[in-house]
Amino acid sequence: MTCLHLIQGASCIDLFCKLNNKALKQLILWLSFSLTFVSCQGRTSTEILQSNNSSTDPESETSYIAMGAERIEAYLPLLKDQRLALVVNPTSMVGKLHLVDTLLALGADIRKVFAPEHGFRGQTGAGELINDSLDKRTGLPITSIYGKNKKPSAAQLADVDMVLFDIQDVGTRFYTYISTMHYVMEACAEQGKTFVVLDRPNPNGMYIDGPVRQQGFRSFVGMHPIPILHGLTVGEMALMINGEKWLKNGVQCSLQVIEMKRYDHSKKYSLPIKPSPNLPNDLAIRLYPSLCLFEGTSVSVGRGTEAPFQHIGYPGYQDSSYSFTPRSIENAAKYPKHEDIKCFGIDFRKVGGPSGFSLKYLIEFYRSYPEKEQFFSGYFNQLAGNDRLQSKIKQGLSPSDIRKGWREELKEYRSIRKKYLLYADK
Repeated sequence: MTCLHLIQGASCIDLFCKLNNKALKQLILWLSFSLTFVSCQGRTSTEILQSNNSSTDPESETSYIAMGAERIEAYLPLLKDQRLALVVNPTSMVGKLHLVDTLLALGADIRKVFAPEHGFRGQTGAGELINDSLDKRTGLPITSIYGKNKKPSAAQLADVDMVLFDIQDVGTRFYTYISTMHYVMEACAEQGKTFVVLDRPNPNGMYIDGPVRQQGFRSFVGMHPIPILHGLTVGEMALMINGEKWLKNGVQCSLQVIEMKRYDHSKKYSLPIKPSPNLPNDLAIRLYPSLCLFEGTSVSVGRGTEAPFQHIGYPGYQDSSYSFTPRSIENAAKYPKHEDIKCFGIDFRKVGGPSGFSLKYLIEFYRSYPEKEQFFSGYFNQLAGNDRLQSKIKQGLSPSDIRKGWREELKEYRSIRKKYLLYADK
């Protein structure tokens, strides 16, 4: 097949026109490799492509962060003669094209999509199980790894040579996409498959804070002995998981990370697409590391409202000047805490809120809660990664006194983290 043949179909012409200048340059470079596996699919552009109105050449912008997925020339040669599975969701974009649509238009042999929490198209609420299905848009099989099994089986990987992971993370231990990545890496290691991470920024990557998860508290919201804010990209996290032999029985997978360009851990990054249904904007993402622990208490974090993780409250809060009422929202918060009951509390959209990790509001709400024995649920210790934090809050310790308990843990973690950094640190 020649390069001329590659641009005869309407979908391929549209692909070149719709991609931004950076992606176009990468495609031209890649075409020079004359990879024989590429063929256009004859699908119309309206089915697989979104319009791209950007006139800016990212290559000319020194501040532009090039995502791993956008570095087409760096990873498409790896896909030659490979049967692929993709772990992706709505954040898996190449410019304004989804990674799946981009690779399909280029003729990549995608056998299936593994769907994590919230699903491939992001249509499922937190904690709701995902079922196997067919994607209506592409016809690809959707294989759930957030249902009966969170780890791909040998049978599910039998027709696959390589797995690509491209999901936007938010940099906290309890955000489940890194747990999903762990299990997929483990399955790849056991079945002799290659695992490739297309790296993306960590919007909380400038922070390393919170207690390190302790032995005996391993769960899907705490797979690794890392702090709540770990300060790594998903690519760096994959390197750490592999390098520290945290996979079952110490196995290691064949791992490749496609790095970003012009990223470092001091850079603030505003996510163009919400990473999950209940993290709709930058404020929610910034507050999430501190507010998620409230999920293990009787306090609502605003699931079932228009501003999840941007306000907190419960029915008996003493200050009634601000209120909200959680409602059931399909595909976002089907059974929210305090459903249809008015809650009073704090609106961080008006008063601001902490960056990084803060214990201030957790301690304040515990102290003001009238029935303290009902404040914490069994889920709290899983989120905290230990039982010490709950105990110290109950003892009445201050935030600074509590922080002393994980100072040495963070020091040790930082020394491990340094071994796996791909980007400049603050």
